[in-house]
Amino acid sequence: MPQAEQADVVIYCSGYCPYCTRAKYLLQSKSVVFTEISLDTEPHRRDEMIERSAGLTSVPQIFINAQHIGGCDDLYALESQGKLDSLLAKT
Repeated sequence: MPQAEQADVVIYCSGYCPYCTRAKYLLQSKSVVFTEISLDTEPHRRDEMIERSAGLTSVPQIFINAQHIGGCDDLYALESQGKLDSLLAKT
């Protein structure tokens, strides 16, 4: 049976952030492959993150299919509402 295609997921994060770790854990527990942009190693991408997230400066900032989801709490809220899986399915 072919595996369903998955959404394009991007997470801006930093290594010392426990919320980043929690967000990545949830995605990994769902076997989601995501692009991680570490602001520790690519600090020049912070402005890109701020622009894409309408001015938010905290990490993580999560995008699914270029749609801004928000941070860790927003990701877990989508999961608890049963909405995350449909967002992660490639449309």
